[in-house]
Amino acid sequence: MRSSDSPIVIGVDLGGTSVKAGLVSPSGEILYQNKFPSYAEKNPNEVIRQIQVSVQDALKHANGAKVVGVGIGAPGVVDDQGVVKAPPNFVDWDEVPLKGELTKLFSGLPVGIENDANAAAIAESKFGAGKEFPNFLFVIWGTGVGGGIILDHKIFRGPTGGAGEIGHISIDHQGPACNCGSRGCVEAYVGQKYLSVRTAERLKANPESKIWRLVGGDAAKIEPSFISQAAHDGDPIARAILLEAGELLGTALAGVMNVMDLRVSIIGGGLSAAGDFVITAVQDSIVRHVLKPLRKEIRVLPAQLGNNAGILGAAGLVL
Repeated sequence: MRSSDSPIVIGVDLGGTSVKAGLVSPSGEILYQNKFPSYAEKNPNEVIRQIQVSVQDALKHANGAKVVGVGIGAPGVVDDQGVVKAPPNFVDWDEVPLKGELTKLFSGLPVGIENDANAAAIAESKFGAGKEFPNFLFVIWGTGVGGGIILDHKIFRGPTGGAGEIGHISIDHQGPACNCGSRGCVEAYVGQKYLSVRTAERLKANPESKIWRLVGGDAAKIEPSFISQAAHDGDPIARAILLEAGELLGTALAGVMNVMDLRVSIIGGGLSAAGDFVITAVQDSIVRHVLKPLRKEIRVLPAQLGNNAGILGAAGLVL
């Protein structure tokens, strides 16, 4: 642990399954972290209580270091007053004034709160792959497709805090139905659940694929990790599935980069680890779909912070 005169902050990563809190130094070193169930299936009061438990536990491990603030990354739309609106998988949570409630609990400590994808973008900007880029598009590619926009080293939130919903850009207005109620959203093609379903359909005509062996012949067990493993083992069907996913994601990202005049995209989330060939597929797709003046400068990079991005980004709100 650092000396007692070194200021540190607490970063909290709130998820539908767990809440994690960490002690973070100004340089982005996580000095201690914990993990507790978030109880999202219960009610907001229970979730807030779990955040309090995680922060109090972190404070106990500060060992005399001065804690100067608490930052929280939360799912859902977060407005300028720190009200969290309709986070997915959280029960009875339409609008909760989370910042106000936590400010009462942590009296004397500044509290910052931000959407979790925006927090991860901030983490990459301050401590990760985006440090050298003042402007970039950040993408979380996993269960869904989320993102954040960094302009001049700061998060662009939009008027109501809802900017960066990259996953709900439609790439085909007659495409598959998306969970958001629209059709043809890129998330409805490459989000984890949708990608697994599309893979199962394709495997009906390709029973020789290594994916079948990895899932024991059970289509319900198909997950991107198995698709990725099969691709690394040389399976052409798995590789084609991931290349197509990269192509589709790049098509959507190109639209954002055209509108925002951006040249750099940083991709995190579980699917970003599928392999360099997927990142290359995303970049090639973007280059084909952006306006000509942008093409030479397009760069797509993997995120660097992995599972620590949530805690580090939340800490970055008050560092």
